[in-house]
Amino acid sequence: MTDDGRAVARRMYAAFNNRDYDAVPGIFAADFRSHPLGTTGPEHVAAAWRRFHEAVPDVRVVVEDMVVEGDRVAVRTSVHGVPGQPPSTMLEFLRVRDGRIAEVWGLSALHREH
Repeated sequence: MTDDGRAVARRMYAAFNNRDYDAVPGIFAADFRSHPLGTTGPEHVAAAWRRFHEAVPDVRVVVEDMVVEGDRVAVRTSVHGVPGQPPSTMLEFLRVRDGRIAEVWGLSALHREH
């Protein structure tokens, strides 16, 4: 399971950075649950990624640390390319099932201008 979790997490970040929205159904389970977004289903992931890329065209996520235990993956990333901001930290916790991401929880230190 460790290799599955690591591999699918890496595929997720690569797809995000490459704007590969067609890869989303192969990365996320059909009943995928995003706790931060409050949504279910991979189609919501692709839509959220598109909106984010439209708002922040130069964004890219760099994996800094990844810890895998059983069906759980914890990832610390840095988010680059947000105008007027230094790279920020994002923490995501994934649950993997059958080689796909079934759930995600996350925290971000992205700053918002007021």
